[in-house]
Amino acid sequence: MTPKQYAAPPSTPSTEPAGGHAGGPKSRPSVERVRHQLLGRIAEASTPQHLTVAATEDGWEPFLDGIRCKVLHEDPGALSYLLRLAPGAVLPAHRHPQDEECLVLEGELQIGDALTVSAGGYHLARAGVLHAAITSQAGATIFLRGACPEVSHGI
Repeated sequence: MTPKQYAAPPSTPSTEPAGGHAGGPKSRPSVERVRHQLLGRIAEASTPQHLTVAATEDGWEPFLDGIRCKVLHEDPGALSYLLRLAPGAVLPAHRHPQDEECLVLEGELQIGDALTVSAGGYHLARAGVLHAAITSQAGATIFLRGACPEVSHGI
């Protein structure tokens, strides 16, 4: 074998033709494999630094009548949380001090009289804009990211 040729390990097929060139810079599958393995080990070692919240009944707190809240993560000025609306629950009309993102995980929300958001649907409530009352006839669970919810954010 000449120094310009590269032979892949027996378990990995070579991605280069017999001359060592694939129409561009010489590729080195073994370097990419080692890089991939190294990054995988670093990522595994970093896993404890991430936050995972289990899908349990722990952590749910009363918020309003028929509505419970579970905080997932809090940053300065922003909160990631779940709201669980019991059938017939009403979240009164309110404003948001910053944009709030909402993803319906289960059930269906009625926002005012004109908008229905089903499971998998996304809704963005803009900062300062009046948000119509939210109801759920059959109940719903939603993920929200925005300002810490307060009853004082009402009309």
